Amino acid sequence: MTQHRFRGLKFSVLAIPTAAALALTGCSGATNAGSNGGSKEFSLTFATSNTIESPFQKLGEQYMASHPDVKITFNAQPNDSYDQTVRTQLQAGNASDVIVTSPGSGTGRSILPLVEANFLEPLDDSAKNLVPVGSEALFGKDGKVYGQAAEMTVVGLVVNETAAKASGVSDFPADFAGLEKQCSALGSANKSFFALAGSAAPNTGLMAMSLAASRVYAEDPKWNEKRAGNQTKFADSQGWKDSLEAVKKLNDAGCFQKGAAGAGFDAITKGLASGTSMAGFMPAPSWKQLKTAAAASDFAVRALPSEQSGDKGFVYASANYSFSINAASKNKDAAKAFLDWAAEPEQTKAFAEIDGALPVSGLDSYDYASGAYKNVGDLIKDGKYGPLPNSQWPNSAVYDALATGVQGLLTGQKSVDQVLQAMDSAWG
Repeated sequence: MTQHRFRGLKFSVLAIPTAAALALTGCSGATNAGSNGGSKEFSLTFATSNTIESPFQKLGEQYMASHPDVKITFNAQPNDSYDQTVRTQLQAGNASDVIVTSPGSGTGRSILPLVEANFLEPLDDSAKNLVPVGSEALFGKDGKVYGQAAEMTVVGLVVNETAAKASGVSDFPADFAGLEKQCSALGSANKSFFALAGSAAPNTGLMAMSLAASRVYAEDPKWNEKRAGNQTKFADSQGWKDSLEAVKKLNDAGCFQKGAAGAGFDAITKGLASGTSMAGFMPAPSWKQLKTAAAASDFAVRALPSEQSGDKGFVYASANYSFSINAASKNKDAAKAFLDWAAEPEQTKAFAEIDGALPVSGLDSYDYASGAYKNVGDLIKDGKYGPLPNSQWPNSAVYDALATGVQGLLTGQKSVDQVLQAMDSAWG
């Protein structure tokens, strides 16, 4: 089935961290103590998974270059602890003026729970105009918008095409059985099909949701709505059972690098950049960051192979990242001026290019034929995509139960039924 309701959306990966403790020293908002009136300074917080400069920081630097009287303090936070850090800073009153958030309610950085806690400032029409059609409920309530969509993010696989061909993967697997065979062949050569950050819940949860794309949401795009209406449960869903069983199959087939269960995000960057691993579960813009680390390799975005050969698959694509303003900010005018500037077509296009993503608007006329998105262009044009599932889940605990549960599947400490039951309990 196709998914039309969310046509035109943007994970971070990316967009799915877990709670972890982090010292908050040096992470407060802009030091300018003035009120809204004349301040030209503000601070910006965003998540980062590696040492490569963030596109959010690059956009901020471009803003300062075109507005010499403005100073932005960048407060980058580790992706795997970003949610808890931002929430703690907001509660303590020392969060940045502008915060990178995610639409919906499924994670700690999600807009809706932060609005319920009165942490975010309502935004103006420039932000409303960028809300993708059909996703208004993910960006606010009562007609107000609290997040400004930054770009369109596809979430699936990022593949080192050069390394794959050099390792004998000349034809990308057409189905899941073919994928398992490729995993075995690569394992014999001390390589892996996937690089997995098994100790990082953002990545294990993303993998599980990627496996659910074709097994759950391609078949029933309204599955989340049915779960919300208690018409089904995770534990009763054959699609979700198959998705988590697929995690075990990938593990048993040697699809992950050695030591994957204890690996961090650096294992993905190193594995794909060096060519010892062929692909990773991550937001598509990661292809550009990897290209920076491995200039001689070509990277492409692909859908995870489905169970059935000939099925072109299903990917996630939505406005996963947004800019929000801290309701307690003392520099709201400066923050709003930045968001107004970032909402201009020239900047939305530029930001997508900086990050290697798709623009938040204009997808119908986008040229998919060349570049990193050529393998998923037909899926996007045919509407065979939807938002990340957890953006519609009622709280971050459901995702946490999935992510930590998958870690248990990798180590043999959890069963599929236990993970699904934990997700249902967290939903309630």
